Amino acid sequence: MSHVSDEIASQPETWRRALGLSPKALPERGERVAVIGCGTSLYIAQAYASLRESHGLGETDAFAASDFPAARRYDRVLAISRSGTTTEVLTALAQVPGTPTTAITGDLATPITTAARSIVDLSFADEKSVVQTRFATTCLALLRGHLGLVPADLPEQAMQALPLPERAIEAEQFTFLGNGWSTGIAHEAALKLREASGSWTESYPAMEYRHGPISVSGPGSVVWFFGEPPASLVDQVRETGAAVSVSPLDPLADLVRAQRLAVELAESRGLDPDQPRNLTRSIILARP
Repeated sequence: MSHVSDEIASQPETWRRALGLSPKALPERGERVAVIGCGTSLYIAQAYASLRESHGLGETDAFAASDFPAARRYDRVLAISRSGTTTEVLTALAQVPGTPTTAITGDLATPITTAARSIVDLSFADEKSVVQTRFATTCLALLRGHLGLVPADLPEQAMQALPLPERAIEAEQFTFLGNGWSTGIAHEAALKLREASGSWTESYPAMEYRHGPISVSGPGSVVWFFGEPPASLVDQVRETGAAVSVSPLDPLADLVRAQRLAVELAESRGLDPDQPRNLTRSIILARP
């Protein structure tokens, strides 16, 4: 069994552990916050930013660390980095010396522990696989818990995330759709399938799908909604011949199903889901 399969299966326990934490360094109500990350961490940042701001808890922006507008003023910068070594994240933190900074990381023996003023330790959710699963979802569970915006049975829902959508293993193309904060989840699901299995995947806010992307859907496609689909859109998707996935699960729990699909697709194609092509655990760029 791959490392990533074990890590996916461990998520109910890591979520429970995260929901039991009360880190003091996370953003407080009313703070103006920038959240930065790369890849998976960026999509978790997007989901958190949307949740926090949409519930009136403070203006919150999410940025790819490489595009962080350092001249813009924030009350706090929150960085998400599993490895603690990603060059773009460390560079962004160095650009705001007078701003309170917090980093959530899976490895305390890394430069991020000195680059940020405060550290949230999620090393219990760190991973051996290059592909991120439990670190990212545990991070979002922690952040949602801090906001008071997490269902009490979220870990139990992860244990129910087993059946894969119909025709998913045979599909040629996948489109993941979200609404509000679950759009970040949709982007992350698409990334997981691309990384682990080399699948053709796309992701959008649900209503944007109707403005062009629906043209790629057909009998060989799966269209996967995270959260409640907009009215009538499911019927329009079905008219293309695509299979549709709509789950009653919380979008974060439903993401576990996408993670499992990524592993099954990789293994069915003879790929190693722990070692995606052309990827490494951390992106460390050479200094000029």
